[in-house]
Amino acid sequence: MCNSLKRCVFVCLSVLVSQEVLQTIPKFCFPFDVERVSHNQVGQNFTFVLTDIDSKQRFGFCRLTQGCRVCICLLSYLPWFEIYYKLLNTLADYLTKQQEDDLNDMLNSLYDLPVPKPFTPVNLSVHSYFIAPDINGLPTIPESRNLTEYFVAVDVNNMLQLYASMLHERRIIITSSKLSTLTACVHGAAALLFPMYWQHIFIPVLPPHLLDYCCAPMPYFVGVHLSLLERVRSRSLEDVVILNVDTNTLESPFDDLHNLPSDVVSSLKGKLKKQSTATGCGVARAFLRAQAALFGSYRDALRYKPVRTQSSITTDHQSLPLLMCSTQ
Repeated sequence: MCNSLKRCVFVCLSVLVSQEVLQTIPKFCFPFDVERVSHNQVGQNFTFVLTDIDSKQRFGFCRLTQGCRVCICLLSYLPWFEIYYKLLNTLADYLTKQQEDDLNDMLNSLYDLPVPKPFTPVNLSVHSYFIAPDINGLPTIPESRNLTEYFVAVDVNNMLQLYASMLHERRIIITSSKLSTLTACVHGAAALLFPMYWQHIFIPVLPPHLLDYCCAPMPYFVGVHLSLLERVRSRSLEDVVILNVDTNTLESPFDDLHNLPSDVVSSLKGKLKKQSTATGCGVARAFLRAQAALFGSYRDALRYKPVRTQSSITTDHQSLPLLMCSTQ
């Protein structure tokens, strides 16, 4: 146990980290204004992300408990959201009942566990059983907590506006008063870019000491707890897209959705409003088809230039908009 920010943080490291990263973790475990936020954050599961110099992501799966005085954190390279949230609930129960032996046994079993293949059953203890997920498959509703929360909290119009802003690589902030909803919506929205992914600054929940990142001149996609949003707005923000999940409102200085082919947008919107799309992989598949329609013909814009010394392939940028507009 360690004391930080007048809170206690219990961290289980399933990956090797430097001392510097270890000292940073407690700040990510309490990513809100500790003077303003009440105990309604207790029992919430949320996820932060640490990205190293090689763009490799480590996920911090967290659960606040005991009046926001304790945060249980599991650090892993595996984006097993539902599995780790289930384990966190069990660990929190052990911690509340002071069953330290059971808690330590589960943590040791988890730490020593080799990475199982997808769909492999895993037994950590009498109270913990799960099946290893397939992280390469399309997320489904309601199995994917992130996509489910995002689809329930945000209406179709705002979902499409945010999707267009991501494609235009804007500076994007999502905010909510609930940490669980906040990080779920950030991860859920980003997942809809599949098979592409967000390649710029990506911080699903921004701790107070990193709020200046919102003034960065480059594209970013971050989550900010509502208790910190006033501090963010007081900074010099330029051309920032802000989605408030609590009120389902989106602020944007751009009309990015208008720049996308109308037939693709209309088809995607129609699919998302169908009742049959709301379960299974319907939502993810609808966005995947939109991606195929938008970018499936990009190869037609490639130009091969044979040269004696070294041939090259270039992109005809003038033809790209025409190809997108002609795509059905």
